[in-house]
Amino acid sequence: MLRAQAVPGRTPGGREQQMVLRQDLPPQRSGAAGPAPAGAEDGPSSAAVPRALTPSRLLPWLGRLGVPAAAFAVFQALLGILPQNLAGEAARYCVAATAGAGVGAVVWLAAALLRARGAAASAVAPPVPVPPPAGSLPELVDGTYQALRRGLAVIEVPGRGPLTGWPHSLAEGGPPVHPTAFGTAYGLHLLLDIAPDDGLIRAGEVAETLWRLRLPGGGWAARSQGSGARPEVSAIVLGALARAGADPRLLEAEIRSCEVLWDPDHDASGLANTYVVTNVLRGLLRAAPGATALAGLREVLVNGATADPARGHHRCWGAALATGHGNPAPSAVHTARAVVALDRAARVLGEDERQRAVREEGLRWLLAGPGAPGGGASDLQNCQEEVRRPVQEDPLHQELLSVRHFAAAWVARALMTEGARRVAAGEVGLPVWEARLTAAVTRVHALQRGGVWRWDDGPMGHPVWMAYQGLSVLRRYALMVYRPCGGPGSEDGGAGGNSAR
Repeated sequence: MLRAQAVPGRTPGGREQQMVLRQDLPPQRSGAAGPAPAGAEDGPSSAAVPRALTPSRLLPWLGRLGVPAAAFAVFQALLGILPQNLAGEAARYCVAATAGAGVGAVVWLAAALLRARGAAASAVAPPVPVPPPAGSLPELVDGTYQALRRGLAVIEVPGRGPLTGWPHSLAEGGPPVHPTAFGTAYGLHLLLDIAPDDGLIRAGEVAETLWRLRLPGGGWAARSQGSGARPEVSAIVLGALARAGADPRLLEAEIRSCEVLWDPDHDASGLANTYVVTNVLRGLLRAAPGATALAGLREVLVNGATADPARGHHRCWGAALATGHGNPAPSAVHTARAVVALDRAARVLGEDERQRAVREEGLRWLLAGPGAPGGGASDLQNCQEEVRRPVQEDPLHQELLSVRHFAAAWVARALMTEGARRVAAGEVGLPVWEARLTAAVTRVHALQRGGVWRWDDGPMGHPVWMAYQGLSVLRRYALMVYRPCGGPGSEDGGAGGNSAR
């Protein structure tokens, strides 16, 4: 260690004193003397190679000594060193005082440099990992997965074997609960999104259950639809199976057996409904991107748009397609569903100018919502519709399918499609798009508790499909707004340029 020591020197009073630096050296030790003391450094012994007085050791010593003490020490030392005949006693004092002041300034600068280095080192130190804050996306995902585990139904059905899946709602109780094709398909989508690593729910078993829930004549249906396969459910199941890695040969054979389901002549009332057509398009694009029925289904959807005078005559969609016989009253959730389906079709199949124009008009209609009468607040409100079809076995009776729409999730998904930002930049401006998207995502988040989305408090009030849609929106939004620290755009605000937080 370094220490200051006073040694004899001459002073005006007749005493001699001098301040020098002395380095304490550790005692020499033999290689056989046992382990080295704690903190000893490897290398040649200090006796053989004296350690130099490096600046890294001198600066801390000077800093500890203090500016006044260092200046006075130099002053005293110079008085003892300077010759007596230096133009009188006053000159000696002036030289010593000047040198002392200079050394004091150097010591002060050294201490300031040490403080600056310490501050810089603390500023660039890597942050200590902290657990995610309450309500963060990882906690939300974990809550969803725990709800999937609690709601999982595992039963043995005679003639079908073991079934592992979900009913319509995560809140359905009272065993035995029978898995449904619709609930299990969305549960499989959700499981693949979460991708847990504990193996407690096996995606392969869930996919096998979907095959076992297949109707005898092919295809799938909701549990309220009777024994006939329906296109909107069959396409969703096929899409989930394709995403889970089902055998392409089995998928191709099943799609061929279901081809009649996509024919408007076979199901005229169903395929005149926006909900049905958008479900079929999204499912088939994932399961069979080369299916011949896709081009015709997209044309049905494009032709089904209608102009809305209340929002700049932009084309939009209602519950019924404009080519059908129902009510094509403009609807935000149906317009958003159509935009999402057409966006996916454009990425898989390409699109012509007319198809692109209709898709972008749907986005303009959604962006015009805040400027419409009522401010477009109803666009984000959940809604419900009924899809009526004649029963195939008895045309005098009708099949009734009750459909609930998570409106905020669909609007958010539409506003996060590829062309939404570009359309907004050229029309209403990016701040409008950001505000509209943020409002939709905020409502999506507000409708969940602990990763479970709630429609109502009844036994059917926690639909599996709602959890899938809600979580997929929040994940997509988190990825879209994320910017690496210091990366391009990290200083910008809004959905297009702020950091994830």
